[in-house]
Amino acid sequence: MSRLILSIESSCDDSSIALTDIESLEVVAHKKISQEIAHSRYGGVVPELASRMHAVALPKLLESLKGYLDSVEAVGVTTHPGLSVSLHEGVIMAKAVATFLDVPIIGVNHLKGHIYSLFIEKEAQLPLLVLLLSGGHTQILSVKGYDDMSILATTLDDSVGEAYDKVAKMLDLGYPGGPIIEKLAREGDRERFAFPVPLQNSSRIAFSLSGLKNAVRLQIEALKAKGEMSQKDKCDIAASFEKAILSHLLQKSKKIFKQESIKHFAIVGGVSANRYIKDGFKKLCSKFNKEMLEVDLRYTSDNAAMIGRAAIEALKAGKFDTIESLKVGANRQLEAGSRLD
Repeated sequence: MSRLILSIESSCDDSSIALTDIESLEVVAHKKISQEIAHSRYGGVVPELASRMHAVALPKLLESLKGYLDSVEAVGVTTHPGLSVSLHEGVIMAKAVATFLDVPIIGVNHLKGHIYSLFIEKEAQLPLLVLLLSGGHTQILSVKGYDDMSILATTLDDSVGEAYDKVAKMLDLGYPGGPIIEKLAREGDRERFAFPVPLQNSSRIAFSLSGLKNAVRLQIEALKAKGEMSQKDKCDIAASFEKAILSHLLQKSKKIFKQESIKHFAIVGGVSANRYIKDGFKKLCSKFNKEMLEVDLRYTSDNAAMIGRAAIEALKAGKFDTIESLKVGANRQLEAGSRLD
């Protein structure tokens, strides 16, 4: 009989539950309910709405997997970082299930989940350098083990995911912005608008998107002042914005590539699905003789399968929480030099 871990992800606007075989690492079941349509009318995630929707969606997902519960030997759940009201719904369910089944419970760092999305249904390849591009974080990490992850560079303000969402909102394109901007950019002229590459003349190894975002806003306002924006204008803005984003990411990553001898590199998080960004980094990896690992597209966005995969690492190391001690953690941007807990 299979030994399964049940995992729960509710850090933002996706409700997800998965079952993973502890020994084979096979994803036995993976269920997910997206809230994108509900939040799109607001141009971003509304925390209170997200929490209420998790409270409805998570029990439905668990009900669909009840036939597997006799084989569940542990429960993993995202505890941080994320929207506290959303995380709370997942933690409540995890505690209830773990108590009912009398099995260990494991709190998982959402960012570690994204890193282990690389290794869903496979053994981990460590050490590696990771560029984490999500809705709330932009970081480069050195990953040597589940409990040995160091942040080498981080954002000073917005994340790449936030920048995509905010530019999409400026262009009245809806939410989430990443896929929309990427689609428009494929039809646009990347040379039309010379948006500034952030921190281009700074030796600091860090990311910053607020200045670029403001430059895009000013350009949009200038075009609107001349009349209604055309579809071509939107495509060209998207393409030029994306070019500046990639240039910024490559310039700072190149500095780290020169310092770090680690062979493997990967991009994880929702923005890792962006083909233009991936292609740019494949070229950079080729120049530095690094092997680029990729996340299966099914698991680039927030999902419970990645939380389950990370939780298995903790389980094998004997790292458990207790029902009483498991709490929602702080939603904060860690500085360079910090370690993921």
